Amino acid sequence: MKTMTSRILVVDDERMVRWSLRQALERAGYQVDEAASGAEALEVAGRELPDVVLLDHRLPDRTGIEVLRALLKSAPRLPVVMITAHASIDGAVEAMKEGAFHYLSKPFEVEDVLQSVQRALEMGKLREQVARAREQGQRTFGVQNIVAESPAMREVTRLVQRVAQSEASTILLLGESGVGKGLVAHALHYGSSIHEKPFVDITCTALTETLLESELFGHERGAFTDARTQKKGLLEIADGGSVFLDEIGDLSPAMQGKLLRFLEEKSFRRVGGTRDIHVSVRVIAATNKDLAGEVEAGRFRRDLYFRLNVIPIRIPALRERREDILPLARGFVRHYGMEFRKPVLGLSSPVEERLLAYEWPGNVRELRNAIERAMLLADGTELNVEDLPHELRLLASAVPAAPLVAVGAPSGRSGGFTLPESGLSFEELERDLLCQALERCSGNRTRAARLLGLNRDRIRYRIHKFGLEERFGDGE
Repeated sequence: MKTMTSRILVVDDERMVRWSLRQALERAGYQVDEAASGAEALEVAGRELPDVVLLDHRLPDRTGIEVLRALLKSAPRLPVVMITAHASIDGAVEAMKEGAFHYLSKPFEVEDVLQSVQRALEMGKLREQVARAREQGQRTFGVQNIVAESPAMREVTRLVQRVAQSEASTILLLGESGVGKGLVAHALHYGSSIHEKPFVDITCTALTETLLESELFGHERGAFTDARTQKKGLLEIADGGSVFLDEIGDLSPAMQGKLLRFLEEKSFRRVGGTRDIHVSVRVIAATNKDLAGEVEAGRFRRDLYFRLNVIPIRIPALRERREDILPLARGFVRHYGMEFRKPVLGLSSPVEERLLAYEWPGNVRELRNAIERAMLLADGTELNVEDLPHELRLLASAVPAAPLVAVGAPSGRSGGFTLPESGLSFEELERDLLCQALERCSGNRTRAARLLGLNRDRIRYRIHKFGLEERFGDGE
């Protein structure tokens, strides 16, 4: 849509053409720059990038096509309308192939020019919006946004980066529900060379078999009762980009066969159609099921499993990547702090211990939901135990507290202990007791946990806290 600030560059070697276009465009409220040659056009555009260019096909120093290429090289989203007195189908086709927005022939009606300019401005605005959305997608879903403090997730992110840049057309994501397979799928797309192309996703269990087939492959008019118009499927819409098929382990046998045909031939037919449609898409499939077990049980096609399992990426459960729990939780605190306009800045130590000790059967999704609930209830500058869900609040009572340890001389009272006059460092005491327990148990964490009245996860947390992994290894 035109605005007072929209700038139009008119490039034509005929002075009267430039004058007449300037008069019409300025009356319509546009700012107008002129250029009589290709070199002058590039110089003006480089100094003050226009919103639309009206470009003559023949110029004294070079062709309009050459100028078009140079303009789009420096500003790929710039709408350019070609104008020529030598109209030909070949010229129009060449200009459009090179990226021209539209093509007009002399003599032209001023109203046609104004309409082309308005449509070009609208298209330019749309291109900018799409470009910003894609850039936002890269910032939001790039692999750099995957929390990977743990060795297991660092390995996943390294693999994602390599696979994203590869030519892999089929990728299989494995992992329990809630581990973040959708986030990894987005990272695979936005970290690839096709990140400017569409990313579409569908949950295979969200629709009936008939609707799922229609969503994936599209349908022709009259293919079924409600098919009043032709509809493109997600595979066709995603052409050149990526399609994410979540919960693929739940596909019906019939849909498994149709998906296999598409993966093998890269073509499909719309429901009710007779013509094969060829597309080039990266298929990212995901499941929380053991597909190998499903194959053995006869519920999943063996040939489809082998076709999907070319590059499998397993995302570990949250309990297998405990180093990521607190960074994830702090990230959710920041997110919901902004969303709910809460001044919460962090987590209290008791909250951190409970988050680390919990098993998280629902994985990252459960952690996010727990933090969201806590943020809604919080009224201080940090989350406290009373803000947590019930199962986390009860966790402390289910884990025995660490026994008191004698420090200095006994006080004479039964079970009492005396603090040295000079005081002590509680951190050093905690570390020393942990080391003593692990040494006594030859590094066995389960036995050391029993000696200290803790559970194994709390022992693991403290080993990581004090940097004792190398000293005591990964003993059970």
